[in-house]
Amino acid sequence: QVHLVESGGGLVQAGGSLRLSCAASGITFSIYAIGWYRQAPGNQRELVAVISNDFSTNYADAVKGRFTISRENAKNTVTLQMNSLKPEDTAVYYCNAQYITHFGPDFNYWGQGTQVTVSS
Repeated sequence: QVHLVESGGGLVQAGGSLRLSCAASGITFSIYAIGWYRQAPGNQRELVAVISNDFSTNYADAVKGRFTISRENAKNTVTLQMNSLKPEDTAVYYCNAQYITHFGPDFNYWGQGTQVTVSS
């Protein structure tokens, strides 16, 4: 069974920090690109940050310079360190694991999400 479990969400004041974690099981973790997405009520789900299997990273412009994504393959975990949080960061944050095979079906898994609420 494949499981992605997010943790670390909560309520924080603007300017504060949170650290989200995604723990994966049931996959060969090191070959997957891992992304954090978020979705606020009434909005589309958007990519926040992604880290590839070679540890390269990309960030949405809205979070660049404030958020840091990292992975620890030996522990099958990905972390999203969120600093200088703003009310507009409020959303449900989801962990996603994706593996593009190029010769067969892709593999794509989602966690259940964790709520992040930033008060002004």
